Amino acid sequence: MSPESTEAPRAAADRGGPGGLGLVVVNYGSSALLRRNLAAAAALGPHVRVVVVDNHSTDAERAAVTALAAERGWDLVALPDNRGFGAASNAGFARARELGCATFCCLNPDASATPEVLEELRRASLADPLAVLAPRIVDSSGTTVFAGSTLGLRDGRTGARHSPTRSRGPVEDWLTGACLVVSAEMADRLGGYDEGYFLYWEDVDLSHRALAAGGSLVVRSDLVAVHDEGGTQGEREGDAKSDLYYRYNCRNRLVFAARNLSRRQLLGWLLRTPWVSWEILLRGGRRQLVHSPRPLLAAVRGSLEGAGIALVALVRGPSSQPVGGRRTPLRR
Repeated sequence: MSPESTEAPRAAADRGGPGGLGLVVVNYGSSALLRRNLAAAAALGPHVRVVVVDNHSTDAERAAVTALAAERGWDLVALPDNRGFGAASNAGFARARELGCATFCCLNPDASATPEVLEELRRASLADPLAVLAPRIVDSSGTTVFAGSTLGLRDGRTGARHSPTRSRGPVEDWLTGACLVVSAEMADRLGGYDEGYFLYWEDVDLSHRALAAGGSLVVRSDLVAVHDEGGTQGEREGDAKSDLYYRYNCRNRLVFAARNLSRRQLLGWLLRTPWVSWEILLRGGRRQLVHSPRPLLAAVRGSLEGAGIALVALVRGPSSQPVGGRRTPLRR
């Protein structure tokens, strides 16, 4: 065991506190990734308190993550079942708040950030509590995979600003939950993540509501985190993604519309669903469709689930304020 490892449990009790940062990591069958990324990192600094929230997958995984948390001096929130990313993150926020943390950083198990980056994000959040922040994110080769994303308000397409699949109409910015910092004050304003998404689009929704609440979205391009995207999706061939990725991206695009858009906007998103869902499916490449119909079936299932929710909203009206009015632009 390294010197940092022996120091971690002893130092944990001194972390957090007023002005501290709660590093919230949601685990679901990813204890190996946690050991490879978070546990392998050097000491994260005196102001960081790690909170791992385990969405129960198997008893063996629960035992593994419990042992790892004890070894590293992390706080573990062991949920009795799998409640999805948003609910688990909110549970992590609550625990970090109990520890006295004033700001929270969501970090994927397959992502990592240096103590220096976490400290700068902590300071920036304390200086501007209404800002939601993210670093620039690169993969292990150093290629930038995230420096801000856009949401098409006309069709529900998402993508980087220069992506060929980005919407050609009006757009709104959003930040990825792979590494995202939100203050306790802003979390209170928003009520945390919307737990109705289960997986994917919670970060789009949170970004949208932060702007509506008078906050701002800030990409710190001078700060870098590493994320080998898809590490939590298990073994896949080529660019293919998990069935859950296709299902919930197709579903939750329409869940977002049902919660946040006017009837006219929602109808436009609904009518464009076949084309946008097909684009989501093709993020994993065409070759995957030769090997198995499962990705296509997952996308169809998610689209139909989302369409059902959208049709109810068309009758009843949106559950929150339609898109429009004043928006604070993304800052870099």
